[in-house]
Amino acid sequence: MRYESPATTKEAVALLSKAKGEAQVLAGGTDLLVRMKTGLSEPDLIVDIKRIPAMTEISSAKGAFRIGAAVSGAELGKHKALVKAWPGVVEATNLIGSDQIQGRCTMVGNLCNASPAADSVPAMIAAKAKAVIVGKNGRRTVPVEKVVTGPGTTSLKKGEVVEAITLPKPAPRTGDAYLRFIPRTEMDIAVVGVGISLTLQRGVVKSARVCLGAVAPTAILVPGAARAITGTKLDDVALEKLAKACSKACNPIDDKRGTVDYRTRVAGVLAKRAAKIAYQRAGG
Repeated sequence: MRYESPATTKEAVALLSKAKGEAQVLAGGTDLLVRMKTGLSEPDLIVDIKRIPAMTEISSAKGAFRIGAAVSGAELGKHKALVKAWPGVVEATNLIGSDQIQGRCTMVGNLCNASPAADSVPAMIAAKAKAVIVGKNGRRTVPVEKVVTGPGTTSLKKGEVVEAITLPKPAPRTGDAYLRFIPRTEMDIAVVGVGISLTLQRGVVKSARVCLGAVAPTAILVPGAARAITGTKLDDVALEKLAKACSKACNPIDDKRGTVDYRTRVAGVLAKRAAKIAYQRAGG
């Protein structure tokens, strides 16, 4: 196995593009090292991105944010401006693993690991986050929901790497939230996850985005759920319509952590709770 630690994104792309055999990017390593130790991955090349300045910084301009691919969950949680603007996104990432894991794990690593139950992904999608992808043919920016194509698979081409995640400046009176259900009290994988972002106008939901995790092969936007609460003050009728739309959108699996029926029901319950938190954060 060959290990490289480039100093620029360009160098990382060159290494990945020319790699023969399996090549893996090391951000925090909290997923990759586990796969290696269990024999699920035997990379011929590991490209460590922790020394690349463009991937290790959080920057902001005119209220929007750029989060480098190697920024840890712990660093996100300490960034006061980001926490104030997008608390749901930060909270979702901070749910990954233990305090020790938080010192290493990254939002981009969580995304590119492509688990249907990734915590950060529904929150990012609800917030209209985008991924900045760099490859040998240049740079492109795509919505986060376009990155993961299925369990363990992404739309990244050979040699491409996600350099950063961008979050837009939230509109006035915008709030977001992420909630998940897990069998244990902490350090577990989501049975269901719900990310919601909404914007208010005079107490009425002007616009919304609702995204579900762990109930389909990828995180899914639910436009019907957003429509259910748009134009309302999040009354009980609207919340019930939201819950039904979320449950209807589910396409989960049965496994030891939850049945299809259970996940379907919990999706609706969590959606109502997350919507109330987002509404309150927006000033409703």
